[in-house]
Amino acid sequence: MFERKHEKIAPVAVFIRRLVEAIGLAILLILAALFAGVAGYHWIAGLGWVDALLDASMILGGMGPVNTLTGTGAKVFASGYALFSGLLFIAIMGIIFSPIVHRMLHKFHIDERDLKK
Repeated sequence: MFERKHEKIAPVAVFIRRLVEAIGLAILLILAALFAGVAGYHWIAGLGWVDALLDASMILGGMGPVNTLTGTGAKVFASGYALFSGLLFIAIMGIIFSPIVHRMLHKFHIDERDLKK
């Protein structure tokens, strides 16, 4: 996907395209995760669509739940969705920052030999 360290650094247009693709992939992952959360809160927790959207958005955004959950299944789903959301955040940051970090490291030609000195 990226050029190797012995190759020339990609032009700015290629870098921008990679960054836009990474952001697009991140948006798709966020929308898929939001859909899964809304569906789970609606069908498992029994919340209405708007309340399910609110709770899923708040958990996905790291803010915490809004509505009180009463059933065991709903609480187990909310717990799993919260853990999933935290891991998704880490993955999305990796996806978005990978073109930036690669370009920075490529520009400075950092490799293992440089780190040992």
